[in-house]
Amino acid sequence: MATPLEGPDSLDHTGLERLIERLIAGGVHGLFLLGTTGEGPALSYRLRRELISRTCAQVAGRIPVLVGITDTSVQESLSLAAHAHSAGASAVVAAPPYYFPLSQADLFRLVQRLAAAVPLPLYLYNMPSLTKVSFAPETVARAAELPNVWGFKDSSGDLAYLRAVLAQVQGHPDFAVFVGPEDLLVESVAAGAHGGVCGGANLFPSLFVSLYQAARNGDAATAARLHQKVCRLGELLYGMGEPECSYLRGLKLGLEIVGVCNSRLAEPFAAAHASQHEELGRVLKEEFS
Repeated sequence: MATPLEGPDSLDHTGLERLIERLIAGGVHGLFLLGTTGEGPALSYRLRRELISRTCAQVAGRIPVLVGITDTSVQESLSLAAHAHSAGASAVVAAPPYYFPLSQADLFRLVQRLAAAVPLPLYLYNMPSLTKVSFAPETVARAAELPNVWGFKDSSGDLAYLRAVLAQVQGHPDFAVFVGPEDLLVESVAAGAHGGVCGGANLFPSLFVSLYQAARNGDAATAARLHQKVCRLGELLYGMGEPECSYLRGLKLGLEIVGVCNSRLAEPFAAAHASQHEELGRVLKEEFS
């Protein structure tokens, strides 16, 4: 889920309410807060806690709420997990710390520590482009043996890697595997993944729910048609402006255009230029209304 911002360290409360209701009405099966799309690592700890509390209170148990606790400090991750638990979240999600280099042994020790200490089910998050390290498939398999590790999200964009992870955990049918990149959702579900965590669903949730359902049902024709629509949306949104933050810039501009929230990004990133608003609005109206 994206994080609607009113200022450098303040939530857009009205926008947040609109976004949550838009997602639930669109049929999503859960919300993931403070991931990459949610700009989690760029937000203050105070704001992260406010987002968790407000979201859990508004959702009120209607769907699961998963909370990202990724941090360079294990203690801060544990503190955020404790807050998520007290706020009523359903689970927590952790990617590797993103500063010091880590070995696979370091990663597994981290997973052991978190799994034993967090008061909620733990999911792992593979995001090597941003954390500089990837969970080896064998490390995921070891983690799946731990009693409080419930699943894994892969945002590597590497389908061969995802297949290797699925092969490693096939003896754990209750261990859920999700994919991040939207253009790989259909192929990933066909390979055995359980679903997707798709940033574009902030904008058009029912589109992504329908794509997932078509993929799960083996409806190849519908899946192919919706896949093309999702890829088209990605072309429109994810290459806007400076490449370092173009994904979030386009998505938040889209949310502004459809009237959910403003397009502000967490500092130091800049929102889309005003000149891009009219063109994206016209195309979204023509192709996605």
